[in-house]
Amino acid sequence: MHGFLALLQQAAAVDTSVVRGAAHAAGAFTRDYMGAWAMLGAGIGAGVAVIGAGLGIGRIGGQAAEAMARQPERAAQIQTAGLILAALIEGAALFAIVVTFLIQLKFK
Repeated sequence: MHGFLALLQQAAAVDTSVVRGAAHAAGAFTRDYMGAWAMLGAGIGAGVAVIGAGLGIGRIGGQAAEAMARQPERAAQIQTAGLILAALIEGAALFAIVVTFLIQLKFK
């Protein structure tokens, strides 16, 4: 553990101006380079948002159907709660997709 801590301290002590100068001289970190990573992140973010929302709404639907089968007299309340929860999940997914589109538009 102490060896790892010493290694981290040595890495932190490296002069970052030398590293930045070498990266700048090589032409790295241009706007196009950052835009490519932003597009990749936006695509992955949109995909994860849609997959997460689909899984969440599917789980709500399955659990609501099971709950209605167990207690048919409470079906109306369970259905209402399920619809409200599904709408909240859709809202969060829509927000995530809007954020990814804003990231995409920033670098176009």
